[in-house]
Amino acid sequence: MKISRLVKQAKKGNKEALLELILADQDAYYRLAYTYMGNEHDAMDAMEDMIVTLYEKIDQLHKGEAFYSWSKTILVNRCKTLLRKKERYLSLEEDEDSAYSVFTDDSPYRDTESELDMQVLLSHLDGPQREAIELRYVHDLAYQTIADMTGVPLGTTKSRISVGMKKLKLMIGGERDDNNRGTIRKTQTDLTYDKGSVRT
Repeated sequence: MKISRLVKQAKKGNKEALLELILADQDAYYRLAYTYMGNEHDAMDAMEDMIVTLYEKIDQLHKGEAFYSWSKTILVNRCKTLLRKKERYLSLEEDEDSAYSVFTDDSPYRDTESELDMQVLLSHLDGPQREAIELRYVHDLAYQTIADMTGVPLGTTKSRISVGMKKLKLMIGGERDDNNRGTIRKTQTDLTYDKGSVRT
């Protein structure tokens, strides 16, 4: 597998191999960093910190195929560290303004009105639920990856997503299409959130 081969090369000090791994999924890294940081400049800073950390700790990765979930966990941790250093890290439920950061010109999430509507809805969830739902449905991450990123048990992660989705359905008065996990529908006002337009 190409990923495992590149990881082996990176462990031997090959910076080009590590860069190739990162560039292959750079859009996903940026969108994930932007979710936490709220602007392009800080998102790029977090990604730069992640790259340094990956280079320093690549030897700690035991399974090459786990590179992307491992590196994204590191990116999330770097984002939170940067936010704390700036003394502006607030839990998501307290920082309602972060829900509207998607309106800025450099936001990767401003493609459709429905996405903006969903961000407003998400602002009404508590922080852990919102974080878990965004990681699952916006960034298309696996439950176990989300659990690793947020430092909680897998069962807690699934519960946060389940409870959060139920709250969203109650707010919009519609039903979630289980065959398309990224879509939430409101039958009367036709509110939709289509993950496809922001798929990483």
